[in-house]
Amino acid sequence: MPESGRLDLRPRACRLESRHGRLKVCATRRALLLTPLVVAAADSVVTVPVRIAIDKRPKFGEERLTYWRGIWDQAWGDFAKVGVRLDAKTVDGEIKRSPADRPIFVGLDRSVLNIVVTDHIPMLWDQGRALRGVAFRYDGYDTVLIALNYAVRHQVPFFSVNTCEHELLHVFLGDIFERPPGALKGQWREYRIEGYGSRMWLFGAGAAVREGARRYLARFNFGSRPQ
Repeated sequence: MPESGRLDLRPRACRLESRHGRLKVCATRRALLLTPLVVAAADSVVTVPVRIAIDKRPKFGEERLTYWRGIWDQAWGDFAKVGVRLDAKTVDGEIKRSPADRPIFVGLDRSVLNIVVTDHIPMLWDQGRALRGVAFRYDGYDTVLIALNYAVRHQVPFFSVNTCEHELLHVFLGDIFERPPGALKGQWREYRIEGYGSRMWLFGAGAAVREGARRYLARFNFGSRPQ
């Protein structure tokens, strides 16, 4: 028991060092050993600039916006666990229709990854399937579209993960730059994405996701692309 009458809860190695007047040296040595690990961890984080455009056409109430925030916070946290930081800014947006019924997006930015939050996916992509979300390149915009009428938070591992997380994984793993796959390959790709999302959710595992996000940023040189 130390002279102060308190238990000494320091690690045993440091207590032994202190008896010989070398506690400061021990602490310094430990700090030096840990510093490279801290620096490496900081260097491994990939920051992705994101613009969240809330479609004003559905006139979402506070309940719906709170539901969206729950989806976003969960996805943000899972990506953060694997070293992908989503640096997001929220703005007002709108999905208009052209005379040919092509969607016209208002509020997007070509220099960042865009997430559009709306009530349902336009027919151009949905085709009557009541999709929860979709990821694509459209008129030079890298875009994730979330349908709040159907979007979910995590439900069942490997079968139903967070909708926003699922669609962002399609972006980071390069799926939006490939031709639409056939039925069988498309199902396999969806299951692959559910697997990545589940491992992030349950185990905080996602080295391949972080590397995919890094390649995505390098490929498009965000921040210097025209808006």
